[in-house]
Amino acid sequence: MINSNAYDYINLLDRTADASWTRNEVIGNNIANVNTPGYKRQDIDFENQLRQALGDSRYITMDAKVKKANKSDLRPRVYLDHVNYSYRLDGNNVDIDTENVELAANQLKYQGIITSLTSEFNNLQAAMRGGT
Repeated sequence: MINSNAYDYINLLDRTADASWTRNEVIGNNIANVNTPGYKRQDIDFENQLRQALGDSRYITMDAKVKKANKSDLRPRVYLDHVNYSYRLDGNNVDIDTENVELAANQLKYQGIITSLTSEFNNLQAAMRGGT
């Protein structure tokens, strides 16, 4: 992580991309264990952490929110989802259709994050060239 205000958005997007990548791995693990008796679906909690780090105030600009966000505390945390719930007799609570939808949605988010990161680097590059 680069420690400079010029990189606030990049650092935040970097953490977000890492979380999205982790979520892809967790969803892939769920899909791989769809037929494992007793397996419980896993997911990550990152969006809530990001929301808390940015704050709820609508009277503060996004630049100010990103600047004050504590990016070092933003780490994806894996948790068991609906641990006591299962619609199957073997105790597994993974629904393959739901996982495939979650995977597709997460991949779209990841692509958007990477596009945003690329845009931020292009902005920095343009600023270093003098805006030409």
